[in-house]
Amino acid sequence: MAESIQNTDDTVEGGEDENTEDSIMQVSEPLELSAFRAKWMSELQPSAGEQTSFSKIADLKRKQELAKEKKARELFLKAVEEEQNGAVYEAIKYYKSAMLLVPDIEFKINYSRTPDPDRVGGSYLENNENDGEIDDLLAYFQQQLTLGDATMKLCEPESDTSQVHISALPFEVLMYIFRWVVSCDLDLRALEQLSLVCRGFYICARDPEIWRSACLRVWGRSCTKMLPFLSWREMFLERPRVRFDGVYISKTSYIRQGEESLDGFYRAWHQVEYYRYLRFFPDGQVIMLNTPEDPLATVPRLRSKNPRIDSTLFGHYRLYQDTDNQTDVYVVVSKKKEEKVADNQRSRFCRRNPGPEVERSFHVGLQLSSGGCQRFNKLVWSHHSCYITYRSTGETVVTAFDVDKMYTPLFFARVKSYTAFSEHPL
Repeated sequence: MAESIQNTDDTVEGGEDENTEDSIMQVSEPLELSAFRAKWMSELQPSAGEQTSFSKIADLKRKQELAKEKKARELFLKAVEEEQNGAVYEAIKYYKSAMLLVPDIEFKINYSRTPDPDRVGGSYLENNENDGEIDDLLAYFQQQLTLGDATMKLCEPESDTSQVHISALPFEVLMYIFRWVVSCDLDLRALEQLSLVCRGFYICARDPEIWRSACLRVWGRSCTKMLPFLSWREMFLERPRVRFDGVYISKTSYIRQGEESLDGFYRAWHQVEYYRYLRFFPDGQVIMLNTPEDPLATVPRLRSKNPRIDSTLFGHYRLYQDTDNQTDVYVVVSKKKEEKVADNQRSRFCRRNPGPEVERSFHVGLQLSSGGCQRFNKLVWSHHSCYITYRSTGETVVTAFDVDKMYTPLFFARVKSYTAFSEHPL
């Protein structure tokens, strides 16, 4: 009996030990997990020493970049000085060295160095304090290209060549070449692109006589005075005018009622679309065309003044500027007179009593305006009428059309092929 009680006590004592060990294990597991997480987070976060080293590295890189930019600036300014002195090859070496250090060093320099009075033409011009740009670029280029003997040297050959360089030509010959570039089509856009070649070509392209001749071709006797504009070039660019390096196009669409069906239950409706083309020439001529063909097929056929299209109308135009500073374009067009066919060449089926011979001409009034980024690219209808003249009696009948939504504005589209070739200079 005593043994059984003792065994029972041993069993109870053993069970209490096992429960105690389990509870200790359950408590120790969260503690170990928390300790592991704390150690892991401490390893992820940089220490104070590491943060200090990172800041030192960043400061060192910044100092290196500043030193590199300073060196590149000095090399670039040295190259500019060599170029001013005429040492082109040495200047190229300095330019390359500066751009190897900092590729965009040219845009990080403000030219504020004082000009040297002993050197002809000086070296730099002080920047404008407001915008940092040279006010009169033409005067600056003229000053830079003036030599000691007060002669203008437009450009120099970059490398030695056995052929005659264009800089050897007299100034009058160069100006004649520039007039060929403008041509009788007044392609002033090509002249502006030519001025980007060098400083000497920039000066030639700003010659007042070229722009004066262009203004006289456009406005005639009405532009004898340059005022209120500062130059002839400013007048050509700012004064409203029609453009010659392309064509004005408008698209019109409307719904037309068709005939009834045979059973009379429905009536057909047709959507009609057509284009109207209007091209101006510097000599005062104009051509107009109404056709359902799209611009891709029609525009190349309007390159010359005599396109081989039957429905083309030919005429002339003039510009008129009213008191409200609104520029109007008046156009008069008609079909070309057909040559009379001999009586023996007529068909025998021709009517013996033809209708009265008439001449039709169309008078169009348009308002010139600008829209979007382009200038003078929009023509708005203001008037449209038809004049019918009977040759037998000389009587003229005028029919005026109502300008409504059917008369959509004409927008300008530049065509490169129109000014690709030239037959006469300006």
